[in-house]
Amino acid sequence: MPFRTFEEFYPFYLGEHASRTSRRLHVVGTTLTVAQLLLVFLTGNPWLLLSGLVTGYALAWVGHYFFERNTPAIFKYPLFSLRGDFAMARDVFTGRILW
Repeated sequence: MPFRTFEEFYPFYLGEHASRTSRRLHVVGTTLTVAQLLLVFLTGNPWLLLSGLVTGYALAWVGHYFFERNTPAIFKYPLFSLRGDFAMARDVFTGRILW
């Protein structure tokens, strides 16, 4: 089913992250990725860019394959999924979604 807007996509995205363990892995991965990206700018170390992406995706994919038992939506909806990672992290940090 194609999604035209992120607002249409986000409920689907949340349904793909029903497991609290999976959500936790995603939020930790997103947070670590952002921290490592900030360190790239502070230190000028480009290896942190690679390690940040590997960290974020590794944790997210563990959540999908071992806890959700589904395929990450990033393969079909890459931009919406990336935005969904940040939206879900925001919603966890603001208390809208259970940690």
